[in-house]
Amino acid sequence: MLNLTHLKVLEAVARHRSVTKAANELRYSQPSVSHHLGRLEATTGAKLVQRVGRGIRLTPEGELLAQRATEILGRLDAASVELAARVGLRAGRVRLAGFQTVLSTLVPKAAAALSQSYPGIELNIVDAHPVDGLGMLRSGQVDIALIFRNADTPPDEAAGFRLTHLLDDPVYLVSDRPDQRLEDHRDSAWVGGCERCRAATISACERAGFAPRIAYFCDDTVITQALVGAGMGVAIVNGLALRAHRAPGVYATPLAESPRRIYTATYGDPPDPPATTALIEILRTLN
Repeated sequence: MLNLTHLKVLEAVARHRSVTKAANELRYSQPSVSHHLGRLEATTGAKLVQRVGRGIRLTPEGELLAQRATEILGRLDAASVELAARVGLRAGRVRLAGFQTVLSTLVPKAAAALSQSYPGIELNIVDAHPVDGLGMLRSGQVDIALIFRNADTPPDEAAGFRLTHLLDDPVYLVSDRPDQRLEDHRDSAWVGGCERCRAATISACERAGFAPRIAYFCDDTVITQALVGAGMGVAIVNGLALRAHRAPGVYATPLAESPRRIYTATYGDPPDPPATTALIEILRTLN
């Protein structure tokens, strides 16, 4: 039978790719870590770790088991929090993954409201792209992931994710001049973001009859607006980004494009733990 201590050791070794670093994190001796790995190999009948020079690497079997160990330990941690939360909202914890613009606008207000209404609940926050946030949610590392979907992308509720719509986030053309149209910038340089955001910009321009010349690739909306304000190009920016930061000399013209949609995502069968439900309800009231 698999031992949780052995799985915890394997997960730490896989994450650090080092017995020494895993031992330091777990506060074990290096021989103790090696002993646990040996016992786990004996239990599973599989070679999990290989020595490579002065370091180590996981075998394919080791990688598979380490991935499952991460999920198991995350779920176990979540279960202990859920059980404590069943006693009531006097205590508990909720872990949230979110992307930059929601973390700088919605989440601080939600955190303050949660602390005021339920001072016994601990809130942990991690900055993560929606794709990474969903991965963390699936593996049990967080309880809620804040994600977005462009209007032409249907919400994906497969694989056990459950989505709650929070708000529609409008899109704007940002330039150094007021009252601009997409068509005015057929020959302009454009600032593009991540692949998903860049695809939305390209689609909007194509609907306006041209292909944008993306000269700058940047996910940071502060830098994007700085480039626009300096007259180096134009960009399509969402409303939450402008709410979080508005650079001087930048004009925002609303577009008829459909807004992107912001959701909370949870994982697994309902109901969610009370602390998770409480935070989602607070997020919904902020819009």
